[in-house]
Amino acid sequence: MRQSPGKPPAVSERPTRIAVDLDHLAFNLRSIRAHVGVPVMGIVKANAYGHGLVPVARHLQAQGVEQLGVAFVEEGIALRQAGVTTPVLVLGGIFGRQVAQFIAHDLEITVSSPDKLRQVEAAAQAMGRKAVIHLKIDTGMERIGVHSYSSKAFIEAAVASQWCALKGIYSHLACSDDPHSSMTAQQVERFLEACSHIERIGAPMPLRHLANSGGVLHFPDTWLDMVRPGIMLYGVQPDPASLRTVDLKPVMSLASQVVYFKVVKEGHPVSYGATWAPERDTRVVTIPIGYGDGYPRALSSRGEVLIRGHRYPIVGRVCMDQFMVDIGQDSAWNEDEVMLIGSQGDEALTVEVLAQRAGVIPYEILVGLNDRIPREYRGA
Repeated sequence: MRQSPGKPPAVSERPTRIAVDLDHLAFNLRSIRAHVGVPVMGIVKANAYGHGLVPVARHLQAQGVEQLGVAFVEEGIALRQAGVTTPVLVLGGIFGRQVAQFIAHDLEITVSSPDKLRQVEAAAQAMGRKAVIHLKIDTGMERIGVHSYSSKAFIEAAVASQWCALKGIYSHLACSDDPHSSMTAQQVERFLEACSHIERIGAPMPLRHLANSGGVLHFPDTWLDMVRPGIMLYGVQPDPASLRTVDLKPVMSLASQVVYFKVVKEGHPVSYGATWAPERDTRVVTIPIGYGDGYPRALSSRGEVLIRGHRYPIVGRVCMDQFMVDIGQDSAWNEDEVMLIGSQGDEALTVEVLAQRAGVIPYEILVGLNDRIPREYRGA
């Protein structure tokens, strides 16, 4: 059939795609809630760990999540502009010039020092509208926040503030991914001591939240009044040492298709730098995804893919837009599905395994997959 005159040709979808299973996301939220028995702040920073900020936040809101957490004010504004009404806490440090944006978009503010508190108060007073704040206490991370041992005056000033509504107080765990961490107990002790000063001065206790994914998995004494699961919400373990104490399902899969097939002769090198050559004639297929999409170059001659339910090695260096796979004497056809993360037949490739082979943490795999890869959403 000929194309109608003047009508542009249809644009085909890119064969490389990320699928996000919203039913699995809801399952993980239910599992976490059942495990901890306290409200959940779903962490959706960094594009919801690569899963898509707005679609994930909307789905969590539909599941009744009590709070959302982002890193930067821009992420919070994007949620508000997309119609997300769930309370949103911005976890990162702030600049004074940003405070008015927080208040205007009904975003909750991390106040991490007496000076930041004064900046928030001044902006709130100028706008005639109270700011909702959470105090950040440093119990050992040495990132942002007032040291727990010198937090009394800071807490008193926040409690007394006329222009700040103190909703929460929190800290961050540095070593909770390790179930045998002794530092976590120290951090819990320091945090609770800081919080006890609120009781001593007779003020209402704000929401105390401390547990990240590692805390949820390993340390019940960190659960307190709310938990902040991040990577585990997406069905991925934070560390190889982490225990699978909560039933989780992977939310993301990454697939592509065979775009080219050829026979490579014995001794003929493949890809940049000629780092790999077959020891005998072999069949090699090309896959249209590379480090330009965030697929790690460190998986050169180390990674694997699934084709027709079988595992095959990546050979040679991963290129910006493509990489090659040795299928030996097996068969594969153009447009055959290639699974990079996920299941095919009886085999599976997980984010955790990819991270180990690339020499990085699972977080880097997820957040590294950029917007050049289309995302599709399945389920509810």
